[in-house]
Amino acid sequence: MAIKKNRLRDPFVEWFRASSPYIHAHRGRTFVIAFGGEALMDGGFAGLAHDIAILHGLGIRLVLVHGARPQIEERLRLRNAQMQIVNGLRVTDNVALDCVKEAAGTVRVEVEALLSMGLTNSPMAGANIRVASGNFVTARPLGVHDGIDYCHTGQVRRIDASAISQLLETGAIALIPPLGYSPTGEVFNLTAADVAGSVASSIGADKLILLLEEQGIKDSRGKILTNVIPDELEAILSRRKHIPDELKQSLVSAIECCRSGVKRVHLLSRQMDGALLKELFSRDGIGTMLTAEHYESIKTASIDDVGGILELLSPLEQQGILVRRSRELLETEIERFSVVVLDGMIIGCAALYPYQPEQMAELACVAVHQEYSGEGRGDRLLSHMEQRALHSGIKSVFVLTTQTTHWFRERGFDPLSVDQLPMAKRTLYNYQRNSKVLVKRLEQEGDPGYR
Repeated sequence: MAIKKNRLRDPFVEWFRASSPYIHAHRGRTFVIAFGGEALMDGGFAGLAHDIAILHGLGIRLVLVHGARPQIEERLRLRNAQMQIVNGLRVTDNVALDCVKEAAGTVRVEVEALLSMGLTNSPMAGANIRVASGNFVTARPLGVHDGIDYCHTGQVRRIDASAISQLLETGAIALIPPLGYSPTGEVFNLTAADVAGSVASSIGADKLILLLEEQGIKDSRGKILTNVIPDELEAILSRRKHIPDELKQSLVSAIECCRSGVKRVHLLSRQMDGALLKELFSRDGIGTMLTAEHYESIKTASIDDVGGILELLSPLEQQGILVRRSRELLETEIERFSVVVLDGMIIGCAALYPYQPEQMAELACVAVHQEYSGEGRGDRLLSHMEQRALHSGIKSVFVLTTQTTHWFRERGFDPLSVDQLPMAKRTLYNYQRNSKVLVKRLEQEGDPGYR
């Protein structure tokens, strides 16, 4: 008889295996990554270059858009000049434009140099990355607003999407500076966020990733917002009066980009080492993801969800918290289930078994993955199931539980005797299991308890 040996779980192996779905999903996709010139001022770009090399090596098509603000300001100081800022936008006069061109050229060369490293025993060994730039951006002058002539400050007019796509097809990384050109040969100073958003929209990128100098987008409690939609981000912009100009431009570009068809926009703090890898190769990520709709949802289960539900319920069945259900039984009852789906993974479920003669229903298999508990998902799932019951003409729901009595009591459930269960359920009650029975009357608009 073979004896199974207990194997120690290696955190690296576990992480690598967990990242494999994302490795497969990202291969062949197109990501636009934008970062400020600050990345090259504090020595942090070497680590970022390593991570970019990993993405490239995994078959991801990359477009990099860089800023150059600190480099521009440094050159202005050397000339005893400064760039006027009005309404968050810089006025680029002739002197400033010279500084912009010098700074953009310097940053481009530094980025290319760091991505060209290939020293043995370094993360860049064997990367063999080719980087190419070009005049992909056609721009127009911002013009005169409220009496202010913004001179050589411009905005994106058109992106040569086909040229960028052809470049990516060769396996090269496209590197685009915050500059635009007019048909008359003029050069315009652009914001990196505007360029990045316009490029992502024009080439149909799968993701736009904005590496911010700030610590991320946080809620009123100081916690990073994991997922927002454009309307919510606009509300944040309108409520918060003191948002740095660079961050505001990034958020506005992110909203426009999301609404123009880019499915996912990621807002990450550049200060966090490995932010790209942590965001792209883990389910929860570490930043804020902007999507047209919330990527976590509750829906009626389908046959394709059976495997995910079984995986979720299995630990609870082994602990005796839930009654074991076979795959065959689950498949026949799948339409009774609702599931909480987070980025394709089922992290919660519940089932509703109606007893129409008594206008009652049993709420069963209520479960939330332990890694995602404590964040209100159980309450949202319960509310969803109550609404589903109401729409089916059910007036009260009951549960049979052995270990979660208090959770349901705190949410309005009251004790019920076995004799008060629907007749069909009463005959199936397992006295050996001795489950507690709790019931909750559902409130409809017009009922005395409705609010």
